[in-house]
Amino acid sequence: MGLHKLKVNAAISPAMNWLFPIIYISLCILVMLTGELGKETLRYDRVWIGQGEAWRLISGHFAHLGWSHLALNSVGMLLVWFLVGSAYTLRSWALIVGVTLATMDAGFWFRNPELYWYVGMSGLLHGLLAAGIVARWKDIDAETIILLLLLVAKIAWEQFSGPVPGSESTSGGPVVVDAHLYGALGGFLGAILLRIRVKSPASI
Repeated sequence: MGLHKLKVNAAISPAMNWLFPIIYISLCILVMLTGELGKETLRYDRVWIGQGEAWRLISGHFAHLGWSHLALNSVGMLLVWFLVGSAYTLRSWALIVGVTLATMDAGFWFRNPELYWYVGMSGLLHGLLAAGIVARWKDIDAETIILLLLLVAKIAWEQFSGPVPGSESTSGGPVVVDAHLYGALGGFLGAILLRIRVKSPASI
């Protein structure tokens, strides 16, 4: 796999590299254990955000519709991390996650005023995958091209035809397809910002 050729991986032990998905999924499980009250309090909710509950811009990405939704997203997180998790240091991933979530929230707020609430990590997963593809572009191989084509095809399908068949019944509720688009754009933007930062003389 092309990712293992990246210099940024040299200082990361395999065990440490899996800290992010483990911590993220664990926090999502804790939110689920709070029940409906926790979900109502933590989800992205346009009305309550407008009244000052800004934490929902972050916490909404940890809340889920139910256990089946969380299980589906957790498997997705582990799969995406297996494919691209070694592309960056944990510090760099933190920046990418921050940019991805901020892009999603901005997209929801300014481009989807009809979206009153949202929960889940599927948008973030698309961002992680997009950022990983950017990291692999220097050492592009067949796997990278396949991942890119699958990501673009999935987003294009969702934008023109709606959710992928079976995704709503599997997750247990409506799928916000724009979250996947904004997430991928955010991951791409975060990866590009990292490249600019690395090339900048000020960062040396």
